[in-house]
Amino acid sequence: MKIKDATIAVQSTPLIKPFKTALRTATQIESIVVKITLDNGMEGYGAAVPTEAITGETKQGIIGILENVLIPKIIGREIEEINKNDKDIQTSCIGNTSAKAALEMAMYDALCKLLNIPLYQLFGGKMNHHVNDMTISVNNVEEMVNDAKKVTEKGFSILKIKVGKEAEKDIERIERIYDEVGPNISLRIDANQGWTAKDAVKIIQSLEQLHLPIEFIEQPVSKHDIKGLQFIRERVNVPIMADESVFSARDALELIRHHAVDLINIKLMKTGGLREAYKIASLAEAAGIECMIGSMMEPTLSVLAAAHLAMAHPNITKVDLDAPLWINDDSSRSFFQESKINVPDLPGIGYVPSMPNHDHKKGD
Repeated sequence: MKIKDATIAVQSTPLIKPFKTALRTATQIESIVVKITLDNGMEGYGAAVPTEAITGETKQGIIGILENVLIPKIIGREIEEINKNDKDIQTSCIGNTSAKAALEMAMYDALCKLLNIPLYQLFGGKMNHHVNDMTISVNNVEEMVNDAKKVTEKGFSILKIKVGKEAEKDIERIERIYDEVGPNISLRIDANQGWTAKDAVKIIQSLEQLHLPIEFIEQPVSKHDIKGLQFIRERVNVPIMADESVFSARDALELIRHHAVDLINIKLMKTGGLREAYKIASLAEAAGIECMIGSMMEPTLSVLAAAHLAMAHPNITKVDLDAPLWINDDSSRSFFQESKINVPDLPGIGYVPSMPNHDHKKGD
């Protein structure tokens, strides 16, 4: 079945409260939604988000690369030849991973609808049950403690704590949060590249002396600092996770070769889509490294696509998919109910976004 045309729409959804990390502050989710239409009228949807501090992409850049480079590659192609189509998308330009992810996601959505199966089925079927975490944005200590209290009262048992802005205060942030909401809570610490390697070792060793239930420390140093990750991992007992350091299977292989990490965080906006994400999880599995799947501040559509993959791959053992809970989107509540994730059994991703402002169209 041929891909007939494609439409692009821009959506902007305010967050319930600002989302703050060591890299950026977000007050809304601005997404670019792609809809492809097959000759039989079936539609597939995907979404991208501009995250300049991580992928380097802007809204205008995503729209431009989709219109002028990526979409022309697939118009008139058979949707069943998805690997060939995806390879052409991925090799058509350097970078632009979020734009590539959106178009690839739309193709997978359409193909699964054509086959009348949910997306997770295409990747092997459900084999995992995941509990979602909730992120605590980096703020002053009191505000972070209050945020932690609120989310644990809603039933969350896993907190992802953002740190990395002030190394000396990060220990206080983590300790105070645990003192207020423990002991039946697991902690995930994300520095978003905010520490130096030596500071990271000092902080993590201090946390170890407190005997806190920390699952892992995520991306403590710059994404390019593989030696720094290795330095830290050799000197602490808490598992070290890479996030911004891994955009591709090649990146994952480099970390594996250097024995630099214990865990890898996969995000579709970094990998350019589901196929590369699956490849990373399989490569890491061969090396004995478990994976988590996470997201940027993204719309329900793309986070739900990531959840499908998480349910299917045996080496994705953790999820960090709380972005839909940061927005007022009633349509997402049936899928993301606090810490519970319900992946729909409908064909495709199982979610149809609204498509306002049909200003951009390629095809017939």
